[in-house]
Amino acid sequence: MSQRLALVLILSGFALIFMVQNFAVVEISFLYWRVSTSSALLIFFTLIIGFVLGWLFHSHQLHQKNRSRSVYFH
Repeated sequence: MSQRLALVLILSGFALIFMVQNFAVVEISFLYWRVSTSSALLIFFTLIIGFVLGWLFHSHQLHQKNRSRSVYFH
């Protein structure tokens, strides 16, 4: 198992423990919208959005790096 995978699993475990311990209902306000949800769900969705944004950013950087390399070979 790589160190990176182990780190991700450990951090995910801590996030899971944190979510389980925080089931209180919170109210979220944004402009004119108000939503009441459990803080565990809020944390979960924030974590998922962070993972997706990180993956997209990393993919974009790899694409840019590969594109700049291919310019030199034409």
